[in-house]
Amino acid sequence: MTNKFQSPKTKTITIIAAVFLVGVLIGVAGSVKANVFEDFYSRFLKPIFQPEATSTPVQEQSQPTASEIYSPTVDYEQAVIRAVEQASPAVVSIIISKYVPIIEQCPYNPFSDLPEEFQQFFGSEFPEFYAPCEKGTKLQEVGGGSGFIVTNDGMIVTNKHVVSDSSASYTVFTNDGKKYDAEVLAKHPSLDLAIIKINASGLKTVKLGSSSNLKLGQSVIAIGNALGEFRDTVSVGVISGLARNVVASGAGLSEKLENLIQTDAAINQGNSGGPLLNLKGEVIGINVAMVSGAQSIGFAIPISQVEKAVESVKTSGKISVPFLGVRYLIINEEIAKAQNLPVNYGALISGGEEKPAVIKNSAAEKAGLKAEDIILELNGEKITEQNSLGLLIQKHSVAETIILKVLRDNKKIEIKATLEERPKEL
Repeated sequence: MTNKFQSPKTKTITIIAAVFLVGVLIGVAGSVKANVFEDFYSRFLKPIFQPEATSTPVQEQSQPTASEIYSPTVDYEQAVIRAVEQASPAVVSIIISKYVPIIEQCPYNPFSDLPEEFQQFFGSEFPEFYAPCEKGTKLQEVGGGSGFIVTNDGMIVTNKHVVSDSSASYTVFTNDGKKYDAEVLAKHPSLDLAIIKINASGLKTVKLGSSSNLKLGQSVIAIGNALGEFRDTVSVGVISGLARNVVASGAGLSEKLENLIQTDAAINQGNSGGPLLNLKGEVIGINVAMVSGAQSIGFAIPISQVEKAVESVKTSGKISVPFLGVRYLIINEEIAKAQNLPVNYGALISGGEEKPAVIKNSAAEKAGLKAEDIILELNGEKITEQNSLGLLIQKHSVAETIILKVLRDNKKIEIKATLEERPKEL
């Protein structure tokens, strides 16, 4: 009779034998699998990944890394470097010099007007007094600015306030260290812009770009004579505002500047007149002002406002500025409510006893414009705080006829006016 139950000892031996058998089978299978893979690798994969050396060895080529394929930092830095290298040879420093009195300490007797007997009473031990006195004059550097060359024979653009002192003399230092006396050719009557000239030839010039399609956040570069001391100073930033209107003061002048570019690129005293560049190295503006007491708020005149002036000086030797001949107030919501006006935009022609609203014998008077007229549009462009009448007029030329949409007695009419040249006395 067969006993279907095994003793514990027999059962243990059976389990060990089974485990051993399974291990052997797995080992054999693994060995077979390994041999099969090794055979497959040697026959098919190895020729691809480890080709045998031939008589003409193949030159290994390193694969570019992701950063080498595209690196925004490297590309931006190279663009800035190229732009500066392109423009800086045409950027100049302007030194302002003036004859100033030589002040010395001179002996002074405060009792010289007293009787001689009183002076003799003190004798030779009378104390000596000194007071400041003028001993002639000397030519001294009193300020500095920047500019950039626009013609290879030495025509230079800068700010009007840099060369505003008619009693001063101006010296230009070019990028290569050469020194030239400068002559002021023309000053713009309504823009902070001037053209000066040095006697030279074969000079490097800047490339003028466009300021009509600028975007907020666009990278810009400012170059100039910072603080009148550090020439060819470069600062970078972005366009942080467009169509800004500010009242700038300096060098005894105060004037309203319209449609400016705002940037956080550092513009310090002495940078005035230097170029504001895009990453192509093109001039898109002229550095003109900074906000005192603030950080990273500077302004530049758009180059589009400058090109006509430069061309005018090239052809006629002066800056010819178109002139309509009205005094006006730009209308906004507050003014419209305060004066009960029928519109909240436009230019209200207004003046006073000493300053008439419509200037006599001007283009405006000849066209029939009247006080209290509201000019709504010029050649189809709406007049607003950001797009003032004066700014729109500057887009046109002397002797050009413009069409004005005017609100008179609550009726809209069209008036044609032929722009004239701005009188020198205004």
